[in-house]
Amino acid sequence: MDSDARVQRVRRICLALPGATEKIPHGEPTFFVKKRVFAMFANNHHNDGHIGVWIPVPPGEQEALIANFPAIYYRPPYVGIKGWVGIDLDRIGDDELGAHLTAAWKLISTLRRKGGAKVLPAGNVPVHARAFPVSGRLL
Repeated sequence: MDSDARVQRVRRICLALPGATEKIPHGEPTFFVKKRVFAMFANNHHNDGHIGVWIPVPPGEQEALIANFPAIYYRPPYVGIKGWVGIDLDRIGDDELGAHLTAAWKLISTLRRKGGAKVLPAGNVPVHARAFPVSGRLL
């Protein structure tokens, strides 16, 4: 699959979500909800070998996904330190990718501002890896 087909795959899923928009702020398609980023396409960023999508995940999920499925998930530059995870698009099916993008959209769309800082509302944290089968297995 070429790069255009991969970005079209991500675009199709992201733009089907309510209120989602696309911009290209840093040379790659980036998807927003309520003016906040929930997914970023990455085409071999700085020759890292990944054609993927970067998404935010709840605390602890990044480590679990990467530790259990290192061929699929990776720690992306810049946003990895904030707990985001990269997903290699050639190693994940459409259903799983859609579930991850939808969970990222929900995570970002439910953020509230409290004293200028983003916080998650209590009791509204999706459980990514444990809820979605990855390659036929559950964590």
